Amino acid sequence: MEDSIKDFLHFLRVEKGLADNSVASYRRDLNQYHKYLKEVEEVTDLQKIERSHIRAFLKHLSDSGKSTSSMARMISTLRSYHRFIMQEYDVSHDATLHIQTPKRERKLPKILSSEEVESLLELPGDEPLTIRNRAMLEMLYATGLRISELLSLKFNDLHLLMGFVRVIGKGEKERIVPLGKHAQKAVEEYVEYARPTFTKTKDTDALFVNHRGGAMTRQGFWKVLKKIAQEKNIKKELTPHTLRHSFATHLLENGADLRAVQEMLGHADISTTQIYTHITKTRMKDIYQNYHPRA
Repeated sequence: MEDSIKDFLHFLRVEKGLADNSVASYRRDLNQYHKYLKEVEEVTDLQKIERSHIRAFLKHLSDSGKSTSSMARMISTLRSYHRFIMQEYDVSHDATLHIQTPKRERKLPKILSSEEVESLLELPGDEPLTIRNRAMLEMLYATGLRISELLSLKFNDLHLLMGFVRVIGKGEKERIVPLGKHAQKAVEEYVEYARPTFTKTKDTDALFVNHRGGAMTRQGFWKVLKKIAQEKNIKKELTPHTLRHSFATHLLENGADLRAVQEMLGHADISTTQIYTHITKTRMKDIYQNYHPRA
């Protein structure tokens, strides 16, 4: 079974082109599945895995407090894996057949108000680190990029004269995202004044770098964001994805076309983008309740 998991992960990475984070998620799920089959069900032969084993495994996860979304992801992983071993390992049956996916609890993403975004982006000062942080925050909110996409940007992906950035998203799909004048100005300032001070002794093609000249990391940016949120006294949960959610919601609130927002976010399926229409409806109700005299 270990070999089949390794081959499946290789298939996802090489043939499907999934990102490292996605492959790591599949690996965690399958290692947990394999451990359960081996230690609890005492099954190590791929041909002997039955639907009853999978149901017992899912019940085990449910009893241990796994959320509906985690369960749904696990089932999706198992379906993909079992289809793979049927093709590549001549397994005679699909043990995931008729396994139902639980309905996901629909959680609305947390967003910042326009005023909160303005406060967050207002970073006075001309120190190189401040200039860099301002450029990164402006770009996140202006483009709706995932943090992994922002940090993987190369210097040559930036097209300031034309006002856009080239992004390689999930599944190695390329998209072009406009920058907007505020982000463009902030990034121009970073490229001209701040970045050269960090890369004096280090040659790198990464657009955003740390104070030592190396590519900025997730952990590094998280620390920056947490510090700024504390300084701005922002009480809401603030993550890089909060800015992505805010970007999409504010566009739709101001009349943007859903398909255009889908394209800018890099969503493969428009149903993923539609969650933001629910946020705008919820906020509309709140405004009505708070301000209409006969609400």
